Amino acid sequence: MIRKVFSLPKVFHVLIIDDGSPDGTADIVKRLLQEFPGKLFIEERKGKLGLGTAYIHGFKWAIARKYDYIFEMDCDFSHNPDDLSRLYTACANEGADMSIGSRYIRGANVVNWPLGRVVMSYYASVYVRLVTGIKIKDTTAGFICYTRKVLETIPLDEIRFIGYAFQIEMKFTAWKCGFKITEVPIIFTDRTEGTSKMSKGIFKEAILGVMQMKWKSLFRKYPKISKT
Repeated sequence: MIRKVFSLPKVFHVLIIDDGSPDGTADIVKRLLQEFPGKLFIEERKGKLGLGTAYIHGFKWAIARKYDYIFEMDCDFSHNPDDLSRLYTACANEGADMSIGSRYIRGANVVNWPLGRVVMSYYASVYVRLVTGIKIKDTTAGFICYTRKVLETIPLDEIRFIGYAFQIEMKFTAWKCGFKITEVPIIFTDRTEGTSKMSKGIFKEAILGVMQMKWKSLFRKYPKISKT
């Protein structure tokens, strides 16, 4: 994945967040640091602290270094690195504040996923739209480009979900803040490396958490979009 991203025509930097992974991820990245100085970075954390907290850590890291566009993606090749440039273009050239690599809009497709997983994922997004009123088709997507102003506006320390519901909460919060969000169709392919971390606890967090998130939003004042 690292070599593929760095082979793209457009220049990207890569940050890997490693929570003590037993598969030797940190060691591999550290060996590659000398090969890609100033472009590849790693942040190591002790213990399994959750997907959401890893993303928050990465977002804060990128904000501190004044990156204008911050991407999140899986490194198992279910997200095609070639689509990074399309997500960038949607924000940099087409006026979006946040672009989502979507599996559920026209032109998108899901390849090699079990039918049950496709149905669960699709109707999870339908459920989120019904409960929250959000217009995004793929609310659980994890392939995203944020402009820095989105991540600077969202109170990151107030994001509560740490599992896959984190993706829903980030999109919902950006939408409530008034940002322009667009979806870019992608071809999503089942992972070629690694194993899924989906569990009953994560699924429960998403189902019950969405209702809780919507209820709390009725009494919450969301930040206004910064004009700078």
